[in-house]
Amino acid sequence: MADTKTFKLPDLGEGLPDATIVEWSVAVGDTIRLDDPLVSMETAKAVVEVPSPVSGKVLKLAGEPGDVIETGAVLAEFEIDPALPQRAEGQDTGHHHGPSKGTGSPAPSGGDKVVASDDGGAISDEGETPPEGEAGDGDGERADSGTVVGAMQSSDTVHSERASSVGGVKAMPAVRALARKLKVDLSRVRATGTDGVVTMADVKQAAADGNARAGSAAGGAPKKTATGRGDAAPAPRRAEERTALSASGRPMRTQPPSVAASGQPEQLKGVRRNMARVMADAHAKVVPTMLADDADIHAWAPGNDMTARLVRAICAAAKTVPALNAWFDGDALTRTLHPHVDIGIAVDTDDGLFVPALRNADVLDAAGVREGVDRLRRQVMERSLPASELTGYTISLSNFGMFAGRYATPVIVPPCVAIVAAGRARHQITPVIGGFESHKVIPLSLTFDHRACTGGEAARFLRAMLDDLARAS
Repeated sequence: MADTKTFKLPDLGEGLPDATIVEWSVAVGDTIRLDDPLVSMETAKAVVEVPSPVSGKVLKLAGEPGDVIETGAVLAEFEIDPALPQRAEGQDTGHHHGPSKGTGSPAPSGGDKVVASDDGGAISDEGETPPEGEAGDGDGERADSGTVVGAMQSSDTVHSERASSVGGVKAMPAVRALARKLKVDLSRVRATGTDGVVTMADVKQAAADGNARAGSAAGGAPKKTATGRGDAAPAPRRAEERTALSASGRPMRTQPPSVAASGQPEQLKGVRRNMARVMADAHAKVVPTMLADDADIHAWAPGNDMTARLVRAICAAAKTVPALNAWFDGDALTRTLHPHVDIGIAVDTDDGLFVPALRNADVLDAAGVREGVDRLRRQVMERSLPASELTGYTISLSNFGMFAGRYATPVIVPPCVAIVAAGRARHQITPVIGGFESHKVIPLSLTFDHRACTGGEAARFLRAMLDDLARAS
């Protein structure tokens, strides 16, 4: 009787209870080799490629693209082929093939690390040596490098993301996920990456051009028109030629390409699924209180970067009132004041809300802040941001005013105790000696956790921000 193996979805490095299938690299009946790509899975922070734990024939796959699989649930079933390479029992690779021991078992070296089992656990590649000067230099300690998009870590080895070839198309897992969301057929996308790899930019360009829609005809004889002639269909408009008006001149409803109005219940997945959990948890744990005021920026010299000035003002206020640049443990009733300022910058995307951390903002100049914010936004949009950069911030900033709105009560995500929100700048009439002037102001909202901060501390923090923003430069 052939030996079969059931493989369960591992913890992909973020402690989340589930992940969404993006694309299978194999089909039932295929033969797969050890560590070949099995499936791409989307979590709240990344699209990761899960390798096969064995060599053999695929007997069963857990679901279809778009299905949500719980961590520890059956992902695939294999018939092991003894003629192909198999992983040795006890080999520290992130896949344990002995008797089930729950969702993970202690690492052989002891400590609190977890080695993956067939019931779930961290995934890693074997045999890769850490770069010189990094983890594994023999000092007994290991740097926390976080979870990189497409890289899953156990001990000090990493299974790196690489372009996999599915259906003859080479692309990264995150690119395949984007193509699925934009309904783009990767086989019809012009690849510009190295060695014919399809890139994010290629998929976005194809979506804008409209010539690689999934399910549409690819080549072949021209379609007949209403007159019966075989005239070719008109070429789709380029992005710059598009208009919000229909052919009759009436306004059309426009929306992001990944958004579809169906009127039917839709299961939340990936980033939005995690956002729903985090917001509900924050609402249950925090005691939020809000203060609001207007920052007069009439004295600003030309060329001031609003985001950079807001970051600088938060850092100045945190130095004056450290109580708001802090973490609070509601269970132990302990507060941690931070000597540095790591600001969580809220980034809105079609997939949901990301909050990457701008590290050591208190030592950055305006150019450094702008460079850091631009880098974080770019990495968020490309889904190439390490998961470690989405945690550990000490205070948050939401600049929603770039869209609309004056004041808000943004949600504080524990363990942080405060978040600053900047509304849409406007001009208002301001009394001055001798009359009135039109001054430009920025509406500011400060939400703070009243368990950890007093109203006086929050008011002094906001005052310090207003004073710093009032400076000319």
